[in-house]
Amino acid sequence: MKFGIFDQVDDSGRPLNVQYEERLQLGALYDSLGFHCYHQSEHHATPLSMAPAQSVFLAAMAQRTKNIKLCPLVYLLPVHHPLRLAEEICMLDHLSNGRLEFGIGRGASPYEVDALGIPPEAAGEAYAEAYEILQKYFSAHSLDHDGKFWKLKDVPITMKPMQLPHPPMWYAAATPDSAAWPARNGVNIICGGPVGKVHEISARYRAEAAQAGAAARANALIGIWRFVVVAETDEKAQQIAQQAWPRFYESFYKLWRKHGTEPQRLKLADDFAGMIASGHGVAGSPQTVAEALGRQAEAGKVNYMVNHFMFGDMPHEHAMNSTRLYAAQVMPVLKEASRAWL
Repeated sequence: MKFGIFDQVDDSGRPLNVQYEERLQLGALYDSLGFHCYHQSEHHATPLSMAPAQSVFLAAMAQRTKNIKLCPLVYLLPVHHPLRLAEEICMLDHLSNGRLEFGIGRGASPYEVDALGIPPEAAGEAYAEAYEILQKYFSAHSLDHDGKFWKLKDVPITMKPMQLPHPPMWYAAATPDSAAWPARNGVNIICGGPVGKVHEISARYRAEAAQAGAAARANALIGIWRFVVVAETDEKAQQIAQQAWPRFYESFYKLWRKHGTEPQRLKLADDFAGMIASGHGVAGSPQTVAEALGRQAEAGKVNYMVNHFMFGDMPHEHAMNSTRLYAAQVMPVLKEASRAWL
């Protein structure tokens, strides 16, 4: 069992320079406590992300950390020029001394890609074409491509990433069918949603990987993402979570509700008690959290626990304390327990 971090860098209500510094301090703490990877989402035109340029933010994070992997989860391929993105991937991999990993996706919100000039109905095609160009970049010395969205003719490739042919890749799997491609190609996945759905996704991933044989990495990670708050007592942890949640909830839904719609793939409760009831959130003492996450990890048959420690307007010191308690008293329990299903 490995342990990672997911962060939206959502609006905390504090001055932006303060918020960035707090997140970078948390990154240094995650690094010192042995977390495997820091995953950061990409969002635009919404308070769900106050760091929409992942490469900029992760370049700063690379300077504050030494061992933890750094992973955009995901790069929204339709809104990036693939040549520019490939060059950024190379830069980040070298700036971090080979610690970059990266996820790819087309984007969950049509309003975000539309704000950046990509018609939502074209996002799927643009995603596929951008990925094709990325593949060419990492396997060639010059680029030729005549596509619908991008045209490149004998473009020199002047840099490669430190990790060859490219850094490890990630995909956000929302359905069992969406696990097939990453499984066949040795791409790591992270799942949200109910634990029953996570189990279906992990089972499909393993079946597809077994069928693919050598093409799939035996050590690929299958992650489950959960909001986690740890404190000395259940009551204190739940109070911290509940107080921080409304601001995150508002940020999550703001752009959707501006357009009079709701997200289809992921729906969040309007209070943290509801998040606990649905299994998407866990708040409690180290023992309570270890037991709850252990049940979910076993039921989902996952080997990677991805924790969302900082959200909404949670005070910085609470997030730091939660992280320390988790590393000291939850991680060892889950590592030992996971031997039963891994």
